[in-house]
Amino acid sequence: MSTFSEREKLFFLVFNEPLIKADVIVLLEGDGYARLPHTMRLYQDGWAPKIVVSGGADNAVYGSFPAHKLVIKLNEMGVASDDIIIEATSQSTKEQAINVVALAKEKGWKKIILVASHYHQPRAFLTFLKALRDAKVKLHIINAPARELPWFEPNPWGRRFDLLDAEIERMERYKDDLASFREGIIHQQKKKIGLPQRKSLKRKRRRP
Repeated sequence: MSTFSEREKLFFLVFNEPLIKADVIVLLEGDGYARLPHTMRLYQDGWAPKIVVSGGADNAVYGSFPAHKLVIKLNEMGVASDDIIIEATSQSTKEQAINVVALAKEKGWKKIILVASHYHQPRAFLTFLKALRDAKVKLHIINAPARELPWFEPNPWGRRFDLLDAEIERMERYKDDLASFREGIIHQQKKKIGLPQRKSLKRKRRRP
């Protein structure tokens, strides 16, 4: 009898996590400007009052647009500058995680909504989880990948379908920078304790 691996189970959890309100939305640079509309919807729908834009790498061929360019686009989309926090020194996912976790500790955040593209989300989540453990910071990470992005769309940095394979390779290459799949699953289980239950959609039966 075959069963799903821990990696597959974690991917299911990360890709299908229900949203809850948080202190900030953390937008990770990458995939060009593709993650911006999703981030904007989260902000407009009130899931968090602030947006952290994280990343200082400037490599258009790789799809990395630095934070200041993303901020300009968010301003054009209607996000006030006062609602944006810029983290523009990081050059990798590991550095993004370390810097954002340091911000969370400084500002006393308890929950963050983490936004990456769907193919990058699992590695980003595990990288942030490892940074939390190393910094001894308690923080709920709510995964909100930009799932609506087309998998087979050609981009200068590659099709997202192919980039998913590249992410799996990076998870192995950078495994010392990541929490384990088991740790990721445990983090997801712990978040469920004490979280409000969804309201029932069943209508109350009217009295005759």
